[in-house]
Amino acid sequence: MPKIGMEPIRRRQLIQATMEAIDDVGLADATVVRIARRAGVSAGIISHYFGGKDGLLEATMRQILWDLGQAVAQRRNNLTSQAPRDHLRAIIDGNFDRSQVSQSVMKTWLAFWASSMHKADLQRLQFVNDKRLYSNLCHQFRQCMSKQQARHCARGLAAMIDGLWLRGALAPEGLDVERARRLAYDYLDKQLAQTAETAS
Repeated sequence: MPKIGMEPIRRRQLIQATMEAIDDVGLADATVVRIARRAGVSAGIISHYFGGKDGLLEATMRQILWDLGQAVAQRRNNLTSQAPRDHLRAIIDGNFDRSQVSQSVMKTWLAFWASSMHKADLQRLQFVNDKRLYSNLCHQFRQCMSKQQARHCARGLAAMIDGLWLRGALAPEGLDVERARRLAYDYLDKQLAQTAETAS
């Protein structure tokens, strides 16, 4: 009989082992046996907790997405200002948080994006994540511009964040987080400045 409290520990071990295996050999070769061996458990444990490799990948992405949500929420909760610009910057910063830019997490994200085009459960996760980012950005932009402008700016900033992250993930030298943040800030400031000019 398993010890009380072991399930969350085992799940975390397996999720971490999944990311490490994807980092080492890619998703196709990150077999259940390889992941289990890396986690120091039997392959049957993966079936028991996750129902197989697809379930484990989904759980791994849910964890990464939860970490992303926490990174954004923590930054926004620490703000002393309610200015939309500050909240938008916090959203940018959260998307480039340490939890999202390690090599193993970035490779897992890439594997997830590729798999989500073929697997409905992963596609739903991707849709929820995209919608959350767009909705949060749109809500903040809406504080200082029309609904149509806010939607336009939210789509642009979401694409900027994703594009900077993706280019960094694929670059041989890796992602320059500070540079990515500065570029996203520049885009944000230009959009806000254009709105201020139009209003004046």
